[in-house]
Amino acid sequence: MAVKPTVADSSESRRSIQTRASSINRALDEVGDMWTLLILQEVFWGINTFGEMLAATGASRGILSNRLAWLQDIGCIKKSIDGDARKPVYRLTKKSIALYNNALMAIVWERRYYSNPELDAIDLHHQPCGHSFWPEFVCKQCAQEVRWQDIEYHEGPGAGLDVREIKTRRRATKTIVDEGQGTSLYRNLTELLGDRWTSNIIALAYHGFVRFEEFHKELPVATNILSDRLKLLVDNGILYKKPYRPSVLRYEYHLTAKGADLLPYFITLLQWGDNWCSHGNGPPMQLTHRICGAPLQGVVRCDQCHHEIVASEVSF
Repeated sequence: MAVKPTVADSSESRRSIQTRASSINRALDEVGDMWTLLILQEVFWGINTFGEMLAATGASRGILSNRLAWLQDIGCIKKSIDGDARKPVYRLTKKSIALYNNALMAIVWERRYYSNPELDAIDLHHQPCGHSFWPEFVCKQCAQEVRWQDIEYHEGPGAGLDVREIKTRRRATKTIVDEGQGTSLYRNLTELLGDRWTSNIIALAYHGFVRFEEFHKELPVATNILSDRLKLLVDNGILYKKPYRPSVLRYEYHLTAKGADLLPYFITLLQWGDNWCSHGNGPPMQLTHRICGAPLQGVVRCDQCHHEIVASEVSF
């Protein structure tokens, strides 16, 4: 059963807060909204006119117009006229193409944990080696699999505080899984991570956060919302609850294998945030791979020839 968080529409109010500088937060603020993820996914698969996106995503005209304007503002989509001026075409930019590895990791996770005939039918072809392949995520230095337990986190040159705009949106109940529209090759991941609080909680879990008060201290979120998102993650098998205080029943929230396997998605998103959402001071956080002792640079490679994947060298 797919996760069913509620969906935000374009009616929103804004305020600003200060939080610890984080490339994950910056990336989520730019492309972490469910509709934004859906639009980028469709454009990756060749859906690039307003009408096609409207049919593919199930978004209202207002939501789609709002998110397309936002993606243009942040440099992830460019609008061009190809013939008919009444039907502009929306294309990817270098910034959004750089999310390709992140999209591949979303597909890998979705295929591992959900049955999706459309996704199962996808055959990725790596042109340099000529083979059908499946993407794999490894440390560039030692070529070993990257596990969340094997990562150390240190403050980077960009450590400090970010001023973040907080958007409060009216919530609805439509979900893309219910609608069954569009390509939606990783629809369950999009439903789950298209809510920023669930993404933030999972990211903190990789840092070893397990208790409610730890999450609440780090996240500017009301306790009822935090409780709801933790329950959502437990219900969807991302976290499991473990009692730790017998006298007054309290729980810790630990990653399951399903939650741990989201790590490549988050690391590729972190690296994208380092490269494209920087404030000019360098990354706020630096990662070390304990296995080899080198700074962690995760790469997505072909499981046949073991060369790094380049978006322009993959066909399907």
